[in-house]
Amino acid sequence: MALENLEPKLVFHYFEELSKIPHGTFDTKRISDYCVEFAKGLGLEYIQDEANNVIIKKPGTAGYENSAPVIIQGHLDMVCEKTQESAHDFKTDPLELYVEDGYLCAKDTTLGGDDGIAVAYAMAVLASNDLAHPPIEALFTTDEEEGMGGANALDMSVLKGRMLINIDSEVEGTLVAGCEGGYENPVTVPIDREEKTGTVITVNINGLKGGHSGLEIHEQHGNANKLMGRMLMTLAAKGVDFALVDFNGGSKPNVITPFATVKIVVPCPNCAKKAMELISEYEAVLKTEFGADEPDIVFTVASEDNQTVSALTKESTKNITFFITATPDGVECFSRDIDGLVETSLNLGIVSTREDSVWADFRVRSAVQSKKDNLKVVLAMWAEHFGGTASVEAEYPAWVFKTDSKLRPIMIDTYKEMFGHEPEVATIHAGLECGLFAGKLEGLDSVSFGPNMMNVHSVNEKLSVDSVGRMWEYLKAVLKNCK
Repeated sequence: MALENLEPKLVFHYFEELSKIPHGTFDTKRISDYCVEFAKGLGLEYIQDEANNVIIKKPGTAGYENSAPVIIQGHLDMVCEKTQESAHDFKTDPLELYVEDGYLCAKDTTLGGDDGIAVAYAMAVLASNDLAHPPIEALFTTDEEEGMGGANALDMSVLKGRMLINIDSEVEGTLVAGCEGGYENPVTVPIDREEKTGTVITVNINGLKGGHSGLEIHEQHGNANKLMGRMLMTLAAKGVDFALVDFNGGSKPNVITPFATVKIVVPCPNCAKKAMELISEYEAVLKTEFGADEPDIVFTVASEDNQTVSALTKESTKNITFFITATPDGVECFSRDIDGLVETSLNLGIVSTREDSVWADFRVRSAVQSKKDNLKVVLAMWAEHFGGTASVEAEYPAWVFKTDSKLRPIMIDTYKEMFGHEPEVATIHAGLECGLFAGKLEGLDSVSFGPNMMNVHSVNEKLSVDSVGRMWEYLKAVLKNCK
């Protein structure tokens, strides 16, 4: 047990147990069943629905029997990212946990602290016999990371609570009380192919930080898809005659793409030499531009002469190069009301080349519905320009700040009593399920908090051990004050 000596013991025990069970998005049956067996073992009432959502109910402790129930909520799925060298199989392998410099990490993969720590906290509350708390309704949802499918499918009429503590935030001392809405926007661009002979050059870009496409979009981490598009545009602008064979980058629309691979064929030997020189120069340019912000960026380049391959035609190569380079990506605008808060953004998370098309998946986020609607039109126009199609999937609403909250003052006062200063109350540029819940349960009052986590949605994800302990004590105190 890698975490057996960490405190709080019960929280880290359940986190480690959860980490043994594969639980990527759309692969949550096993972890959902684990939660059911956990409830059965404690003799607690539970509900498991067809979407694998689980609700576990625990009565209030002595003196709290008649208090209003409190919902503790987190999601069961995690973002599955790994290094390109890793042999980890997210369908079968447990996460390999370790502690370094006070942080909990996973070897060569995402950690799943987002949002395994919420489930572990809730399980620790449910399993404890020495806590003072009102009736608890622990709500574990599924498929949050790609469209909030569990929350969308959930029948919330079975819940009696109207105060919901969401544990899906990543900065200790910040209480989140609102967030943007968003959707996925896949675009398909048709391509034509023909056989071409020449030098095949394969370029791989790796080592970028990646990260959460909402919370970290303003930090301007390199997006490998966009950087590869720019490389192709550079070759074209410098007169290199080439044809695109494959362009593949990223695996999740909500992850700033950390890696991509492009394969081209160059018919002329002299042009192939020039292409290799330009690619090397481009790598140096990127390292200069990013500087210390992307210290681990790496290009690997391989070439094979006299190869005959199925490549895109000249027109299709031009279209795809232009599409990937010119479509919008990153921060579109900042809030006019809250200084420094991103209002609208989009992320080109995935590019995938198929036999007759190139498929690109964008994640769009905005606190303003009209801005979301505008980007639907923009991406649809880009698709139409190249004879392709665009669609909108898994749309979720913004979570609107509740001015008359009863829960938020309790959480603010509890924090101030414990730590000597007030927490920050904020809205964030990331998707939380609270907006969906509010539309399903009239009068719902939600606040989100969590321990310090860094680099979520990336292989550098880490969770502060000390912060987990402090926020566990805080959660217990909040529940005690919800009498």
